[in-house]
This record gives sequence, structure tokens and C-alpha cells, in this order.
Amino acid sequence: MIASAPTAEQRHADIPGRSQENSVASGNIRRRTVHANGLDFPILEAGHGPLVLCLHGFPDHAQSWIPFLDRLAQEGYWAVAPALRGYWVGGAAPDGSYRASATGRDVLALIELLGAEQAVLVGHDLGARAAYAAASLDAGRVRKLVGLAVPYGKGPASAFVADGDQQRRSWYMFFFQTRLAEMAVQLNDFAFLDRLWREWSPGYVLPAPARSALNETFAQPGVLAQALAYYRQLFTPPSDASAQALEALASGPIAVPSLYLHGADDGCMSARLSEGMEAAFTRGLERVVMPKAGHFLHLEQPEAVFDHVLRFLRT
Repeated sequence: MIASAPTAEQRHADIPGRSQENSVASGNIRRRTVHANGLDFPILEAGHGPLVLCLHGFPDHAQSWIPFLDRLAQEGYWAVAPALRGYWVGGAAPDGSYRASATGRDVLALIELLGAEQAVLVGHDLGARAAYAAASLDAGRVRKLVGLAVPYGKGPASAFVADGDQQRRSWYMFFFQTRLAEMAVQLNDFAFLDRLWREWSPGYVLPAPARSALNETFAQPGVLAQALAYYRQLFTPPSDASAQALEALASGPIAVPSLYLHGADDGCMSARLSEGMEAAFTRGLERVVMPKAGHFLHLEQPEAVFDHVLRFLRT
């Protein structure tokens, strides 16, 4: 069974993990803060029914899921979009980790905190990485999984070493290892992030209000440095043996029915890297490469992406 959203009366009750003063209505979207895995996660939510967690990537934030949350709510789901660790003031990782295992445990803790036995996970970019890790660590808590734009398995890691085309696309990852990165990203009203969006989603223009909101997220004290920490920890294993073992568990086979969507025109991650990833999914993977879509395919082709996801959830 999948736990449904709490009733209105339950949401206004004084329950653990809920900050009542931060729970405000904004149209169909509700906002509150919940405490899970040592962090106070800001979440956006809509609807009632089976739980669907929508996980954002970089350079992005939970707000980009708002249209998706509305659509899921209309179809009878309880849709929740949390900020990833590090993406708000005071959201620095308490254990210092921004690795897949840490974000995967965040996802599992959120499912438990929200009172659900299971959840559907929909993850884009780093959010996909968190979803994969959660499913690998505890498949029993994940009903279905949808990954967008970042493949799972050995393909990406091999490409960073041996694929010149992907090395060119991933130049920003290597640049983020330098001391110049934080200063460079902030220059000229975050023009660096504008460049990434242009390169990754050719032909798509982020609307001005959405761009301003995104820049406000990264302008918050500490947030940019914390977001870059995901990449600064990407190529080096943790020094502690137990942490290494946990990271290995978070990268294992996934025993959850899964759907993977990738834009054919993605300028960040080549769609070729998703070829063969079916081998890592022991309960099946449907892989779809969407024409005329780039990296932020859920924003570029929202109706088509939603139709794929809804069909998969109802199958």
C-alpha cells in the first residue's frame, strides 16, 4: 500500500517534522518545512493521494516542478518537491556529504517522514542521481522510478575518462574543481548559469521571472558553494571505509520498475550514455529518447514528458 496525503486536519496538527509557521498556501501549491535526516527541508506540495517525490537538479531548484506538481495533483496524486540538501540557507549537509548515498538517504527519510510506505520518485539531473541511490539503497520504499537527463550505470563514469565528446560537454564539472568557480558563476548576475541553460537546452529560453527566481536561490548565503560541493565530491571517493561501502550500495542494481527519459538534443549529457543502462534495472526499464528536447526536457516539452510519466504510473 502507498500512504495517501494527510487530511487538512492532520496537516494542521502539531506533528513531528512540521514547521507550522512555514506552511503557507500559494495557489494550489502548499509550502512548508519538514525535518528529515538531520535537515529542515523546504518542500512544495499539491494534491492528495499516492505520494510522488519530484527531485530537482543543477542549476535548478524545486520551483521548476510547480507545473508538474499541479498536473500530478489534478490526476489524483500527492506531489511533493523538496529542495536538495544545500539548496537553502541553513541547508548545508550536516555530515559534509553531497554524494549519491547522502541524497538517497535524504529521499528515503522524506518518504518516511511524510508518512508513506512507498513513493514514486521522479528525478531530473542530480535529482535523478538521488532517486537512483534511494532505490538502490531500499527498493522496498520506492514504488516506481522515473529518471530524466542523467543516465544510471557505468556509462557516464566511463565517458568522463574516455569520451572526448562528453568531456567537452562536461567542462563545467572540471571547472567547478577550481577556486575560481564560485566567483565566476556569480559574475554579471549569474551569466554563467545562463550559458549552461543555453548550451544544455538549445532553443529553449528560460522565462525572465523563472530566471530571476533561480538566481535568487543561488544568491542566498552559502547555497552556491554547497551546490558546487556536489561536483567537488563527484570524482573522489570518501576517505572512510564505511562511507565507501555505503556509496557502493547506493550505486548497485535497481529492483524497481523504471522509466528513463532523455532529450535527443541534450547539450549536457549525450543520449548515447543511456544506451545499455537497462542492465542495471532488474525489474525492467523503459528508455525513451525524446526528439527536439534538450537537458531540461520537463520544461521544454512539459506535456509530452508528463504524458510519458502519467502513462508509466498508471501501467
